[in-house]
Amino acid sequence: MKPYSQDLRERVVAVVNAGQQSLSEIAHVFGISESTVDKWCKRQRDTGSVAARPFAGGRRRSLRECSAVIRAVVRKQPDVSLAELCERVQATHGVHASPSMMCRELQRLKLPLKKSHSMTVSARRLA
Repeated sequence: MKPYSQDLRERVVAVVNAGQQSLSEIAHVFGISESTVDKWCKRQRDTGSVAARPFAGGRRRSLRECSAVIRAVVRKQPDVSLAELCERVQATHGVHASPSMMCRELQRLKLPLKKSHSMTVSARRLA
């Protein structure tokens, strides 16, 4: 989601500073929430600007440090299940991971997700 434009922020704060309408009326007119209006006014008072703060980068991946272990386990046993892989990461690194989290990490590492049922386990290990 992109931040609201600087122009909209400045217009909303200018209307609030004029003091002719309540916060709920202003929010309704501009199509934003009351809490957004309140936050912009607080930011104006605290910093002197209503500019959006820079993007902080999101949440850190829990499995980032476990990539070497994940690669080694998948290389050694290509038909390992997501649940088994989660258990091994838990045992070695102490990081709790759900199967969906492990699936996303395998995609990031470009490791195979689908298992070939036409080959035996020993044939897959040779490939």
